Amino acid sequence: MKIGFIGLGIMGRPMVFNIIKAGFEVKAFDLNEDARKVVANAGAMEAVSPEMAAEGSDIVITMLPNAFIVQNVLFGENGIVNHLKPGSIVIDMSSVSPADSILCAEELKKVNVRFMDAPVSGGEPKAIDGTLSIMIGGEEQALNEALPVLQAMAADVTHVGGHGSGSTAKLANQILVNVTIAAMSEAVVLASKSGVDIEKMYQAIRGGLAGSTVLDAKIPLVLERNFVAGGRIDINMKDLTNVVQAGHDIGVPMPLSTDVLEMFHALKIDGKAADDHVGLIQYYEKLANFEVPKGGK
Repeated sequence: MKIGFIGLGIMGRPMVFNIIKAGFEVKAFDLNEDARKVVANAGAMEAVSPEMAAEGSDIVITMLPNAFIVQNVLFGENGIVNHLKPGSIVIDMSSVSPADSILCAEELKKVNVRFMDAPVSGGEPKAIDGTLSIMIGGEEQALNEALPVLQAMAADVTHVGGHGSGSTAKLANQILVNVTIAAMSEAVVLASKSGVDIEKMYQAIRGGLAGSTVLDAKIPLVLERNFVAGGRIDINMKDLTNVVQAGHDIGVPMPLSTDVLEMFHALKIDGKAADDHVGLIQYYEKLANFEVPKGGK
């Protein structure tokens, strides 16, 4: 299979590397020329436009910041919709709303192109080592055809249901991740300002009910005071905005998500939009007039 890949950011770039390692032919595009050159040096063909990435590809993967950009790449003035092979598959691995995914599926069906919403979880570390979790919304036959490509990037590929289901599962994932980071931040600032060694507290609780993958991934970053983005605050803010809107659309109140979304807005105003979402702890530190010391003690 020939693969077109559009979007070579924090996540997209290592995902392309793993597709290449699995032996697939890849044409890759990003607006950033340096990003294109990096993947070209790893064995991809450099595409200088989205249309070039799509032309002749059996599968086109998009990994882009938001739904507006996804739809512009697909259907805009220079969109790839007229360059896609009939019977090919577009896999959008961006985090967008279910409504956006359904719209893409319906529009692509008109030109005999299949669509899957396939957002990912695991962040940059799992993108690098090829162990992402992928949530699939779409037709089972399309998934079966694309599965070898998806498995090159992931440890878990789960067919959740029809179009939009993958995006809905990702919204649920984002609630759990970001609300957990907020709860972790609240707990850490309380404990640290009380004089507790955070490293020792982490070792004490990680094996109990409070332990989680989020805790294991993010506490070490807090201890290093490393807020370099694997999952940026502004991207997660976009996801929680979609969460709250989706909840409102179907009559599901989202009180915790709304609170964390407002924390992200406050951090954005404070100039921290490009920080990793573990940087949320800085919101709590500001409220408490206390900074958790590097190393946790």
